[in-house]
Amino acid sequence: MMKLPPTALRWSVLTYLGLCLGYLFTTLTVISHWFLLPVAAVWVAIAWFFRWGHPAQRTSTRRVLPWSSIPLALWWVYLYLDDSFGKVDLGAVIFHLQAGMTEHGGEGRVIAAVIFTLCAIVMLMAFTWLVRTDHRWRLWERVGAIFLLAFNPLLFGLSQRGASVVTEGDWLRDHYRVPSIESEPQTRPNLIYLYLESTERTYADRDTFGDAYEDLAALGKRGTVFEGLKQLDNTGWTTAGMVATQCGVPLIPAGLKHDNQFEPLEEVLPHTQCLGDILNAQGYDLTYMGGASTRFAGKKVFYEGHGFDRALGRDELEDQVTPPDYLNDWGLYDDTLLDMATERIRKLAENDERQPYAMFALTLAAHPPFGNPAQACLENQGKFDGVDILYSVKCTGWLVRRFLQRLDEEGLLDNTLVVISSDHLSMKNSEWPQLVDAERENTFMMLGEGVPAGKRIRRQGSMVDVYPTVLEAMGFTLDARAAGLGRSLFAKDPTLVEEYGLETINGHMAEEDALQTYMWKGVN
Repeated sequence: MMKLPPTALRWSVLTYLGLCLGYLFTTLTVISHWFLLPVAAVWVAIAWFFRWGHPAQRTSTRRVLPWSSIPLALWWVYLYLDDSFGKVDLGAVIFHLQAGMTEHGGEGRVIAAVIFTLCAIVMLMAFTWLVRTDHRWRLWERVGAIFLLAFNPLLFGLSQRGASVVTEGDWLRDHYRVPSIESEPQTRPNLIYLYLESTERTYADRDTFGDAYEDLAALGKRGTVFEGLKQLDNTGWTTAGMVATQCGVPLIPAGLKHDNQFEPLEEVLPHTQCLGDILNAQGYDLTYMGGASTRFAGKKVFYEGHGFDRALGRDELEDQVTPPDYLNDWGLYDDTLLDMATERIRKLAENDERQPYAMFALTLAAHPPFGNPAQACLENQGKFDGVDILYSVKCTGWLVRRFLQRLDEEGLLDNTLVVISSDHLSMKNSEWPQLVDAERENTFMMLGEGVPAGKRIRRQGSMVDVYPTVLEAMGFTLDARAAGLGRSLFAKDPTLVEEYGLETINGHMAEEDALQTYMWKGVN
């Protein structure tokens, strides 16, 4: 192996460390990664001025191991998560580890993980060389290790969750309302609930995002659109978004309340009464359909544990895909999924006079970072460049609009409430700098008989408020017009966000143990 001359080795090490520092800076500040070059240049200039790594600074031949090695490695873990999702959600990490990571569609992130690991190893080797070569760094890095641990957002989140066990807060539990049905509709309507993966209402800003949202905006004119719905902590990934809108609570992970730490969860929120539980008790036939595997992130466990008759995903549906290889990394494309959903709704509609039904479906087209646009969208929109998330958002809206138009033409939307919502705000994608600068909010709209057309309701709320709002739109009357932490958006009473503010609720969530204990009561 060729050995670099001492001078070349010194400046190679210092330059690489500068590039790593520049990457950290641009990631934390959400600016273009091209700016890592001037950051690295400043670092190298400082290194030249102070003669870092110069042979004259070496006073010992001891092969010391930097105290900062583990803190630096943990920062690389944080950077990988930030690069993948944009905002590190510790609750999501813990829940996915406990609920199961099998059959995920993030093969690209696996490759990225390998690259990050290699870069981290090289960086640790370079830093070790600097500490061993320059005696001044031997002292500085010991102090730096403390700061690296203290300011790592990942570790800060862990310390907050640990504090909740000590503080045993009960603020959220005190505001939780067990859903209580006071009266039922004379004619029980069917329900079609469409979760649009990462398709937040923020994209409706035409000045920033063009026509990406136009089909969804057109659908909104046919019904009632709810504006201003923010994202609470522990509701920012798919299963958590479903739990928020169907159970009225954030998905605070089971944590240590899950005794079998190395086994997947067998139940998800077993002590929490969700929309599926209520509709099942009302005699509804309940179906969930999604293109990805239902084994990923506990979706099958959640749905089957809360009254659903069937939870169908890639494992159950891919044999019906034509052609057989028309699949993406996650599973079925949305045009295939919505065609299958149409067929199932036709069959369910044949029986709806005797038994009403509720169909829940999840799209995949706009899944970050780049999306998975269907072939039908390529034929409608033209070529996809493989990066532009707005193309995939537009694809989602167009497919949903076409799906509902087809159902409407066949008379399959009679006595049916249609709910369209995002599952959560988008994670990191090609529009990330524009998104983080925007006033972000989730998609939530309703269409159907009895739902005013062209109406907009602007409330400061969150996705937990969807739960009681959907029940009221279906004709059910709720005690206190509340369910879980949700408050009906049709009511005059304030939502928790209006009454206390998003930061206050999130602050209590970081300190709370009582609601977590209540929701997971009985979990193994």
